[in-house]
Amino acid sequence: MSRKVLHAALLGLGTVGTGVYKVLKKQLPEMEQKIGAVVEIKKILVRNLKKAAAKIQEPELLTNNWQEILQDEEIDIVIEVMGGIEPARTYITDALKAGKHVVTANKDLVASHGGELLDCATENHCDFLFEASVAGGIPIIRPLKQCLAGNHISEVVGIVNGTTNFILTKMTQEGMEFAEALALATRLGYAEADPTADIQGYDAGRKMAIMASIAFNSRVTFDDVSTEGITHISSKDIRYAKELNCVIKLLGVARNTKTGIEVTVQPMLVPENHPLATVNDSFNAVFVHGDAVDDTMFYGRGAGELPTASAIVGDVFDIVRNILFQCTGRIHCTCYKQIPIKSQEETESRFFLRIHVDDNPGVLASIASVLGNNKVSIAQMIQKHKYENLAEIVVVTSKVKEGNFNDAMLILENMNVVHKISSIIRVYGEEA
Repeated sequence: MSRKVLHAALLGLGTVGTGVYKVLKKQLPEMEQKIGAVVEIKKILVRNLKKAAAKIQEPELLTNNWQEILQDEEIDIVIEVMGGIEPARTYITDALKAGKHVVTANKDLVASHGGELLDCATENHCDFLFEASVAGGIPIIRPLKQCLAGNHISEVVGIVNGTTNFILTKMTQEGMEFAEALALATRLGYAEADPTADIQGYDAGRKMAIMASIAFNSRVTFDDVSTEGITHISSKDIRYAKELNCVIKLLGVARNTKTGIEVTVQPMLVPENHPLATVNDSFNAVFVHGDAVDDTMFYGRGAGELPTASAIVGDVFDIVRNILFQCTGRIHCTCYKQIPIKSQEETESRFFLRIHVDDNPGVLASIASVLGNNKVSIAQMIQKHKYENLAEIVVVTSKVKEGNFNDAMLILENMNVVHKISSIIRVYGEEA
């Protein structure tokens, strides 16, 4: 009996594309037994043919002409690992309209245009899968869409950027300052030459938009996510967090509340007894709360050549099974609700606040008065150090509406007794 062969095209041969090529080759000996068919890469789209030829055993697969792939009726699956919005968006749309199924790892594209691409896939009875767009090799998209579909999910919290988690781990465990830890991350290959998307929270924001859309069945785009990076975090903040039995992590938090969806990416103090507090180095984790399952956490490698390729090949195998059983397009866009997105000012948080003030009688009382007048309740206030005529004050608030907190900060900044507001960091979770 001749074996069943399905053909795929790979768009891009960078780190992840090379990983996909390797994983498919490694799976070849048992692929037919595993999924009922063999997947062969027929074409690989690249910009530089000569450079790409050095990476693979079959340079004859390479092309720089998209039309060769689009017009080839033997190609059933297109695997997009180019990144960026264009031309990836156009290529994927063209492929779906031509009846080709698509797998992508492109978080930028899915976070901004996922809805329209899913609709295009549905119209053309195609699969459009994107497991690798969030948290690399960690299965989270399929669990949210399928395994946890019997839940009403109220919260998704994640450490979904390995670069920032590595940096904060080094600052916590070795006392490094941010610049030193970033330099180390760059040398070891955890940080890109331009790390802006990571350290400013944009990368994590895109991933949170994707997960929130799926978890809450309502479209959330990257523009809806309030993002804040870690560049202002100091080793002193981390030491003070430890004294409060917390660690500082860059958390993506998505909540479905009675008044709307909240989606943020911000550095936060996390209690040491929370499972996310122990996620270190470049590892990622996603914590999900559902009404039926209660709490569950997904943990593993959030990026890299082979972990990301693992998620992509898993999607490819899923599509092959669907093709063989003639059930493609069975999981369409699940954003059937239109829940409003709350502005940052409407959300509620607890805050860690570090302030340098005059070391004079009545200063603490005046600060407490400003906070109280703006409905900011103090859970803890500690005087830490004195520097000549200055004192350093640490305040931890109860949960407060961010608009009220910001109003209080504007007043404090203009008080003569306040020399500097050194740190404002949110605190995850309820008061103990």
